[in-house]
Amino acid sequence: MTIERVLYLLQLASPALPVGAYSYSEGIEALVDAGMISNEQGLQHWLEQELRYGAIRLEAAVMVRAYHAVQNGDIEALSYWNQWLSAARETEELRSSSWQMGRSLMKLLLQLQPQVSPLADVVGNPCNYAIAFGIAGAAWKIEPLSSVVLGYLHSWTTNLVTAGVKLIPLGQTAGQQVILNLFPHIIDAATEILTLSDDDLCSCGWGLSLASMAHETQYTRLFRS
Repeated sequence: MTIERVLYLLQLASPALPVGAYSYSEGIEALVDAGMISNEQGLQHWLEQELRYGAIRLEAAVMVRAYHAVQNGDIEALSYWNQWLSAARETEELRSSSWQMGRSLMKLLLQLQPQVSPLADVVGNPCNYAIAFGIAGAAWKIEPLSSVVLGYLHSWTTNLVTAGVKLIPLGQTAGQQVILNLFPHIIDAATEILTLSDDDLCSCGWGLSLASMAHETQYTRLFRS
C-alpha cells in the first residue's frame, strides 16, 4: 500500500469521521446496566466473542462484497447486498444505526468524491454503513482489501471500547489495553472474513440481539443503541 492510500484508510477508519458512530454502544449500555459487563475483562471478553461469532463478521463480509461490486462495476450486486444486510439486521436499533451511519458516510462521500454519485443512486436510501464503507474503500482505491477489512474492524472495536470506557467506567489506559489485546482477534477475524463464501454468511448474534432489544426499553440511556 502506498503512503497516500494509508492516509486514505486512516481517514476512513478514523473516530473523527462524522458518521455518528460515537453515539452507539451496540447493546453494551444494556449489558453494563444489567451488570453483565462491569470491568475491563468483561468488555474484552464480549468484544472477543463478537469478533469470533457475531454480527460484525457479517457486516465486514458484506462490506467486502460491496468493495468488489464497485471494482467490477456490478451495480446489481451492490443493491442486492445492501438490501440483504438490511434484512439480516436483528433489531430495529441495529438496523437504524446501520442506516444512519451509512447515510452520513454517503453524504460525506458525495461531497468529497462526487463521482460516486451513480453508486449512491443505485444503492438508494437507506444505505447500510458496511455498504458505504466498501464504496469508499473502492472509490479511494485502498488496497489490499485485507487492509480495508482491518480498518473496518479496528474502527468498530475502537468505537465500542470508547463506549465501554464511558459506561463502566474505565480509565483511558485500560481502554487502550483492551484494544491492544484485541489485535490478534481482529487479525484472525479479518483473515477468515476474506475467505467466506456467500453460503457461509451467518452469525451467532443472539446475545447482541437480546442486549439490543433490552436497550430499546431501558429507562435511562446515554447511547442510541
